[in-house]
Amino acid sequence: MNPEKREISIAKRVLVINNSMSKIRKTDRRKFLKDAVFASTAGFAIPYIAHGTQEILKDAVSGHKQIQNESGETLYNGIQLPKIWPPKDMDSMLTEPMPVPYLASPPRVIPINIGRQLFVDDFLIESTNLKRVFHKAQKYIGNPVLKPETTLEKGGVNNSWYANGHYLPAAVPKDGGVWWDSQDKVFKMWYEAGWLENMAYALSTDGIHWERPHLDIQEGTNRILPKLIPNSSTVFLDHFANKPNERFKMFLCQEMGDFFKSNYILPNPGYSMVSSDGIHWSEPVPTGPLGDRSTIFYNPFRKKWIYSIRYGNAGGRARRYREHSNFLEGAKWNDDDLVFWTGADYLDLPDPVIGEKAQLYNLSAVAYESIMLGLHEIHLGPPNDVCMKLGIPKTTELKLSYSRDGFHWHRPDREPFIPATRKPGSWDRGYVQSVGGICVVVGDKLWFYYSGFQGDEGKITSQVKFSGTYANGSTGIAILRRDGFASMSPYNNSGILTTRPLSFSGRYLFVNVDCPKGSLKVEILDQKGRVISPFTLDNCSPVSADSTISRIRWNNSEDLSALKLKEVRFRFHLENGHLYSFWVTPDESGASHGYVAAGGPGYTGALDNRGLSAYNDATYFKTLF
Repeated sequence: MNPEKREISIAKRVLVINNSMSKIRKTDRRKFLKDAVFASTAGFAIPYIAHGTQEILKDAVSGHKQIQNESGETLYNGIQLPKIWPPKDMDSMLTEPMPVPYLASPPRVIPINIGRQLFVDDFLIESTNLKRVFHKAQKYIGNPVLKPETTLEKGGVNNSWYANGHYLPAAVPKDGGVWWDSQDKVFKMWYEAGWLENMAYALSTDGIHWERPHLDIQEGTNRILPKLIPNSSTVFLDHFANKPNERFKMFLCQEMGDFFKSNYILPNPGYSMVSSDGIHWSEPVPTGPLGDRSTIFYNPFRKKWIYSIRYGNAGGRARRYREHSNFLEGAKWNDDDLVFWTGADYLDLPDPVIGEKAQLYNLSAVAYESIMLGLHEIHLGPPNDVCMKLGIPKTTELKLSYSRDGFHWHRPDREPFIPATRKPGSWDRGYVQSVGGICVVVGDKLWFYYSGFQGDEGKITSQVKFSGTYANGSTGIAILRRDGFASMSPYNNSGILTTRPLSFSGRYLFVNVDCPKGSLKVEILDQKGRVISPFTLDNCSPVSADSTISRIRWNNSEDLSALKLKEVRFRFHLENGHLYSFWVTPDESGASHGYVAAGGPGYTGALDNRGLSAYNDATYFKTLF
């Protein structure tokens, strides 16, 4: 079947599904959605149509309230937020997938001036007969890159209550942070040394081999913040800080309990602080009420600090949300200032062996190119008391999520992005956790640092501070192609993708594509769907390469200046390959002017303003793998 007829056929199937909506009983929700997901993998619906139709379908089935946009803030990508923000109508007891309003009702014209445009959802797609393929990070064969080796990391050195061998070795960020500091041109890590004992600091020139510098805080160690005992933390390098002494931001959730002594014991354990160097920190500012394993991240698209706050109800672990323009002022909240955000849903399937209901253990995020990139840490059990009786780590795994408004998360792929091995003796057997900053950009790869725990079946106790469940935590790396979360690929040999109406102010079209045995060509359409000369298919020079930054060129045209700020559509013609992203930039270097997560070699700050030059600066790192 040719592509045009196949698209029509798919559209008819979607109409049948929509017409059947009124006949679906409430008790049939799960079966209906499961069947819809199956149909998509068989090539029926989802790959061929804009996701808006599916999101409307899901919302109608799930019972989530549709959020009406009424004269709210307009974002960089054309999305208009509701007047009341953040939303206050999220139902904490529903187990349906989170609704994503901007997919149900995308902007009529989408500005694409910021960053690479990713195909993780159908926000940009008007029609296509390509399928979406999701990709997983590959764990580095040399893992772990940081493991408990020093006296501080092996545990017990600063805490007298860890007696008779009841200490738990760990060297894990949890979230902490791993960032490329462009000023010092090194990787920096903030991590927990010894389980629930010390905050520590490490450096690396290559991101693989880590140095523990001796600091002036506790002689002979790399310890920082000796007055605070971490349960978890997040560190962000703030490239936009107005004051030099606020360049680094830390949120720390302090461990509480009879065994621990601190100069800052208060009824709630959260603290926010700032630093010029990431080593010496300001006086901690107490936060409002929260649960342990709460974290933060920065949304630069809206210039807001987001507190991702642990919350528990009858449905298990979940998240509440707090945003503020000022990091330290935002720490001062009351319970009424928080809104319910999100939790696990029924598409987060239980582990078939453990059988426990999935829960959302943590949600961390970072700005990557034109989206907020999230990692949902999904808890699959066993319950803590069962783990402690066995000395094994609980099973948590990392799953990808994407947001274009910073609040609503689209989670199309529920397979773990970075899984726990579940294997006895494995360093990341369980308790797999994300790192503040999420990933660094190294040439044509993304490096995802993550924590994992081996456990210790020889330490059996009901006391959480001594249990082998939390023993032998280390840090590793998982690697992914740049922009490589999802690609669009033909079902057979060739296919077409047409974008929604777009606008841009740049001059050069670049793509991330893998088609060395095929080709990619692009034509540009006007507001009425007519091909604009000279940007025709015949004039387009085909790309036949595996490249994460490749320019599209047309004969008889220097650039796209003639189309500046006009409403256009791109139509991609792909043969035998994978298309990951596209972007229009004012720079011949291919600089996307999007966000680069936790930075990387060659970048001078939070944004990609260097293009191919940054790739060249990262050439050395290709030799490490």
